[in-house]
Amino acid sequence: QVQLVESGGGLVQAGGSLRLSCAASGRIFSSYAMGWFRQAPGKERELVAANRRTVGAIYYGDFVKGRFTISGDNAKNTVYLQMNSLKPEDTAVYYCAADSSGGWSDRDYDYWGQGTQVTVSS
Repeated sequence: QVQLVESGGGLVQAGGSLRLSCAASGRIFSSYAMGWFRQAPGKERELVAANRRTVGAIYYGDFVKGRFTISGDNAKNTVYLQMNSLKPEDTAVYYCAADSSGGWSDRDYDYWGQGTQVTVSS
């Protein structure tokens, strides 16, 4: 079993930055794919960023446009999402996800954190 705990969400003004963290524990391996997804009220969950380490691929949602960066610290079993130039439309609950293979869809991930709220004010 894998446990994921997100942190770092909060309220920020438009144009500001936040860094989300996802601490992983349990039976997780450094080769696991790690992803960030988000869900805004009334909308479907969508990919923000994913790192598929087994194939050496990193994906970003189309809306990211160079504003966000996914990174990780294998020694700490932690994945980060650095978000810059935040916009009000980035307001959502952000979820961390993990899977032995992963992909660009939320259906590709077996393990999920509880989510952290990000609110961007205009």
